Amino acid sequence: MLNVVPEAGDRDGSAAPVVLAGPVSSVIDEIVREGAQQMLAAALRAEVAAYCAQFADERDENGHRLVVRNGYHEPREVTTAAGAIEVHAPRVNDKRVDPETGERVRFSSAILPPWARKTPQVEQVLPLLYLHGLSSQDFGPALGQFLGSTKGLSAATITKLTQTWQAEQKAFSARDLSGVDYVYVWADGIHVNVRLEETKLCLLVLIGVRADGRKELIALDDGYREATESWADLLRDCKRRGMRAPVLAIGDGALGFWGALREVFPETKEQRCWFHKIANVLAALPKSAHPGAKKALAEIWNAEDKRHALNAVKAFEAAYGAKYPKAVAKITDDLDQLLAFYDFPAEHWVHLRTTNPIESTFSTVRNRSKITKGPAHARRESPWPTS
Repeated sequence: MLNVVPEAGDRDGSAAPVVLAGPVSSVIDEIVREGAQQMLAAALRAEVAAYCAQFADERDENGHRLVVRNGYHEPREVTTAAGAIEVHAPRVNDKRVDPETGERVRFSSAILPPWARKTPQVEQVLPLLYLHGLSSQDFGPALGQFLGSTKGLSAATITKLTQTWQAEQKAFSARDLSGVDYVYVWADGIHVNVRLEETKLCLLVLIGVRADGRKELIALDDGYREATESWADLLRDCKRRGMRAPVLAIGDGALGFWGALREVFPETKEQRCWFHKIANVLAALPKSAHPGAKKALAEIWNAEDKRHALNAVKAFEAAYGAKYPKAVAKITDDLDQLLAFYDFPAEHWVHLRTTNPIESTFSTVRNRSKITKGPAHARRESPWPTS
């Protein structure tokens, strides 16, 4: 651990020397921690100096400044991604009085608040480890070897954090949606091997785009991907909270979402995901036909307009209909839903043809969750952080 000891005569914000104490795991790690410490110390001093300079003209009746440096706080250990470091944060003596409350004004560092014991980067990794199934009492032993300290990682702290995450998720799932109009929404069921007791359960995900182009998560809950009722529960809840019908919804044809959409938002147009559809078509063809079929399908979904797309469909049907009618039917039976995106601005087509906005958003979570599966009660509280 790094121990930062300020010089006794350091009253003007000059640099405090760094003294190495305790076991050193490696020279490189210690250099990294020392660099992190020096930058943090410099940032804290600069922050305090700027604060004092901002109010330098405010003085008492004797001409003394009301806001001045006042040594250092007691040493505090902070767990960072570079390891544990002990810092002496500079202290401010602010003698001003808040006219509204009548209380003394207190300086609080925006860089290192008084309550902070872990950096945001460390805090962000904790929910990921929780999703992996790491028990609350194992956080300290697991991370202590890497971070050089177990402070702030006790079972009680982790339990409190999980309660915070669950409260955040509950607030997110109850937020008002009446002030937002979603033009497009993407729906998909994401299977991840963490914190879900039943293997068939997945995350039902709804992502939307506002009229101004901003993309955001609308809703997230566990359920059954192919079950209409699971999706209907999700959509009914969104409608109850004020969500209005989107113009277009994009998703895989196998989803139970479509039956639910027609019940809750019947006016919304439907667009099938071309990525999933191509996979279904190829599954009905021999591998020897895949190269030609892929090219023919690309002529449909990548056509310059709907008229050219319809011509490409006829060409695909002529080329494969006689020998592989089931493969062709997968296109012709859903043709209106496959070509719906052509009715919207051309610059949007690349986003409307597939559910890639969901796939790309959740790819990191899915990749990280392949290693292990942690036990949990799916209906207790959703374990997924929403921030």
